[in-house]
Amino acid sequence: MATETDAARERVLAARAAFGEELEVLEASVRTAVDVPAKIRRSPGKAAAIAGGTAFVVLGGPKRVYRRGRRAIFGAPEPLPDSMLPEQVEKALRELGEDGTKVRGTLERDFAGYAKQAQRDRAGVRTLLLLTVARPFLSGATKAATNWVFRTDDEGFQARLKEIRGRATRASRDDAAATPSVDEEIGDAAGL
Repeated sequence: MATETDAARERVLAARAAFGEELEVLEASVRTAVDVPAKIRRSPGKAAAIAGGTAFVVLGGPKRVYRRGRRAIFGAPEPLPDSMLPEQVEKALRELGEDGTKVRGTLERDFAGYAKQAQRDRAGVRTLLLLTVARPFLSGATKAATNWVFRTDDEGFQARLKEIRGRATRASRDDAAATPSVDEEIGDAAGL
């Protein structure tokens, strides 16, 4: 049993030694990676190229090179229109770019979108205004039409009243002629 324990102990000591060696390698790698002065001394050209490239990108060099190349190939863009706009509007125009044609196109598209939206808004306001103004007129017209349809003019009323009374009197006369009087009924019943 002692031999198994001794063997396990040897394995743990070997693993500890291997772990120590790995730590030493890792520490050396980290120190070498962060030792910038030593890298610059070993290859100053690479260090200068890396610093210059970083500065070029940070200061917006690619954008400037692209604009200059485009200007050389296609010519200078149209200048921005001179105007008497407020400073905030001028600032917003400058943010759109230096190409006058692009700025004009952007402004035209934005204005077209604004015009469409304003037209929709005006249509909504127009409908609301029309309903607000027309509602009392429509209400009055509906009321007048209803009154006209269901009105009782005096001439028509009197004529209908005469017809109904005439029919009622005719019906009562016809009933009186067809129906025997009470005396006749009593006499018939008595056999007289």
